[in-house]
Amino acid sequence: MQISKGWCRIARVFLPFAAGYYLSYLFRTINALIASHISSDIGLGSADLGLLTSVYFLVFAAAQIPVGILLDRFGPRRVQSALLLLAAVGAGLFAVSTGFLSLLIARAMIGLGVAAALTAGLKSIILWFPRERVGLLNGYMVMLGSLGAVTATAPVERLLAWIGWRSIFEILAAATGAIAILIYFVVPERGIVPLTARATLGSVFGDRRFWCIAPLSATCVGSAWSLQGLWASPWLTDVERLDRASLVGQLFIMSIVLSGAAWFFGVAVHNIKRRGIAAETILAMVAVLFIAAELALILRAPLPSILPWSVIAIVGTATVISFAVISDYFPPELAGRANGALNVLHFGWAFLAQYATGLILEQWPANDGHRTVQAYQVAFGVSVALQIAALVWFVVPWRRSIVSWMSSILLFEPSDVSYAVESVGLYEDSVIFLPADDDAEW
Repeated sequence: MQISKGWCRIARVFLPFAAGYYLSYLFRTINALIASHISSDIGLGSADLGLLTSVYFLVFAAAQIPVGILLDRFGPRRVQSALLLLAAVGAGLFAVSTGFLSLLIARAMIGLGVAAALTAGLKSIILWFPRERVGLLNGYMVMLGSLGAVTATAPVERLLAWIGWRSIFEILAAATGAIAILIYFVVPERGIVPLTARATLGSVFGDRRFWCIAPLSATCVGSAWSLQGLWASPWLTDVERLDRASLVGQLFIMSIVLSGAAWFFGVAVHNIKRRGIAAETILAMVAVLFIAAELALILRAPLPSILPWSVIAIVGTATVISFAVISDYFPPELAGRANGALNVLHFGWAFLAQYATGLILEQWPANDGHRTVQAYQVAFGVSVALQIAALVWFVVPWRRSIVSWMSSILLFEPSDVSYAVESVGLYEDSVIFLPADDDAEW
């Protein structure tokens, strides 16, 4: 009986939201493959293309706080289904647009429409599943969603040759509308935990731990999304001089690695937390690996380009780690706001990185349609410098805690590591847990 109830929740709660996140990931990454087709059809430069692609991130980021509040107040079922209908309309408009402005508006509508795709799924996991499995299920959610990035490579390339990019977006519009209807009618309603006086957005932004992890998570994850979502394709074409078939093949490998990394991070977080190891440690290691991969590209290290680009793809799924950390910082009734607040920084940085990269690249003239290596080195180097600064900001509090702990051992005194875990708000006395096995109306 217990097994059947668990699988029922997987089928009626987890999978519908995973399908919505799949579409979100597909919309996010598809421009990397169709960018040249849109540019030739509409006549767009690098800056226009960067703005067109990155406006998705801008609108997505701007919507995160309102979406988080709506999720906490009305629940993920109603919010997600309503927004996906808007994304369906945006995809339909994108399919018939003939000018830059209409494409920009349509892309913005898509960004707003899928703004709750991940946070609604995370909120549903917190509401319906045991707390100790949140990290693992977050990993599966991102893994299944990132299959959208896989779809946006070789499968979309075949469809491009067959029906063109406009028909592809017509299909996406219909699929998005269908998923919206599925979520509304299939996902059961769940009683929402009433907000306490202390459960406010200020409790999130006033928490020192949040501001310790957020800059590092945002600069790494947002930059990874920016690179894989758009600039990987021009780099591989301009710098590596790959032909179309090789480009699609490398993007396909990156998307497969992305999906596998989400599963790996989910399992890793689940296991290390059971052993009492902080998930923040994994995030710091991922950041170091990400910076090293970018430096390998910038310095033109003698490595197959697929290696550093695969690392970049892996970092795009580090949200699994970040959201697992955030779920430990705040109570369930604040989950929507906390996840939304972090996502504001993720997608806000992705917008800035993607658009700024296009602006920097345009400072160098194109030679036979290709940008110079120096242009990409400068553009990527600016991003790396900010990531290093965020890593230092993240490490300093933990370094002080480690030093304090080591001193306490040498002096045989109790250690005081409150700096690393200090928060403006403490919730242990106000958290209301939802039992995993309680009866619910299906």
